Amino acid sequence: MKNKILKLLEKKNIENKIFNYPLHDDALSKEDLAEGFKVLVSRQLTMSKKTKEFEDYFRKKLKLKYCLMVNSGSSANLLSLFALTNPKKKNRLKIGDECLVPSVCWSTSLWPVIQAGLKPKLIDVDLNSFSLSLEIIKKNFTKKTKAIILINVLGNTSDIDEIRRFATKKKVYLIEDNCESLGSKYRNKYLGSFGDFSSFSFYYSHQITSGEGGMVACKNKSDYLLLKTLRAHGWDRDISKHKQTKNFNFINSGFNLRPLEISAAIGLSQFKRLKKMMAVRAFNRDMLINSIKKSVNWNNQFNFFYPFKNVKPSWFGFPILLNPKLIKKKEKFMSFLNKNNVETRPIISGNFVNQPAIKLYNINFNKKKLINANQIDKRGFFIGLPTIKLSNKKIKILTELLLRISHI
Repeated sequence: MKNKILKLLEKKNIENKIFNYPLHDDALSKEDLAEGFKVLVSRQLTMSKKTKEFEDYFRKKLKLKYCLMVNSGSSANLLSLFALTNPKKKNRLKIGDECLVPSVCWSTSLWPVIQAGLKPKLIDVDLNSFSLSLEIIKKNFTKKTKAIILINVLGNTSDIDEIRRFATKKKVYLIEDNCESLGSKYRNKYLGSFGDFSSFSFYYSHQITSGEGGMVACKNKSDYLLLKTLRAHGWDRDISKHKQTKNFNFINSGFNLRPLEISAAIGLSQFKRLKKMMAVRAFNRDMLINSIKKSVNWNNQFNFFYPFKNVKPSWFGFPILLNPKLIKKKEKFMSFLNKNNVETRPIISGNFVNQPAIKLYNINFNKKKLINANQIDKRGFFIGLPTIKLSNKKIKILTELLLRISHI
C-alpha cells in the first residue's frame, strides 16, 4: 500500500520552459504526503497520537520546556495573549496594559494584543535586523509597559538575549513571535526559546509546512495547562488529575484552535528534514548574492539582509532594500518583475501604520519616529527562496532581471 502511494506521489521533474520564480515552491516531498495519506486511511482525522508525537519531538529538538500544536502561527499568538490576560494566570496582564509591538509586523502579531484588551504601542525597528533592538525598546519603555512583542524576522533577530534580560529585570512579559525563523539560533540557542510565550508557524511558504499549523511554547506547566484549556473550548479534557465527574467540564473560556492529525503527520515529516531544507535555502541565497555582486551591471543597487551577530540563520525569503536613490523606481520595478514572472511582496507587511485597518483602532504610534520602518516600507521587498537548488541558468536570469532596475 505504501509503495503504491509513493509511486502515485512521485514528482515529475519536468523543467518549465517559461521562466517562473514564485514566492514559494512545492516543498512537500512524497514522503510528507505519504504520512498524510496514512492518517487519511486510518480515518483518525482529528487531533490524536500523531499530534502529541509531533509536539514531543518538536519540544525536544528545540529544547523547549512545553509546547502545544495549534492550527496556525496566528492562533499561537492569540493563545499567548489570551493566556497572559486570563484570570487563571498569576500576575496576569490587565485590560489597558501597554504592549510594545514592532511597526514592521504581520497583522496577527498585532491584532491579538487588541483582541485581548491590551493597548499596543507601535515602535520602530532596527534597519539591519528588521526586528526590535534593546536600544529602541529602552527609548519607548515607560511605567505603563507590561509586555513586549518581539518578532524574529525572516530567519534573523537582534540582541535577543539582552532583550530577555531587560524584560526579566523590568518584570514584563516577552512574547517571541518566531513564525518566520524556525531553526535559527542565537548563541547556539534556538530562537523561540527566549520568550515567556513563543509562536511558530507551519504555513505553506515557511521553513517547514503542514499546509496550515503552528506551535505555541511556554516555560512552565501552569501556563501549558492554561494554553491547553484555551486551545479547546475551555474544558478540562486531558488536564484534570482527578477522575472527571462528567465528560464536558468547562473550567475556563476558550477557542477551538486544534490542528488536524494530518497536519501533524505532514509537519513532523517536514520537521525531520528541516536542516536539509535550511542548507538548500542558504546555498540558493549565497549563490544569488554572489551572482548579483559579480555581475558587470552591479552598482550597489541593493542592500542585502545579513545575519545579526551571533545568529546562525534559518532563512525564509530573500529580502532586499533598494538603494535610496532608486526609491522612485520601486513601483515600476515591482511591476516589471511581476510581469516577468518574478513574484514579489512587502517585507512582512511593510510599516503596519500604513495599512488601512490601522484607522479602525486607537493605536498609539508616532509616525515621525518610525524612521527605519518607513525605510523598510519604501525601499523594501522580498522574493522567494526555494528549498530546491536553483540552476545556474535560473540564477543568471534572475540576476539579469533584478539588475534591470538601473534601466527602468
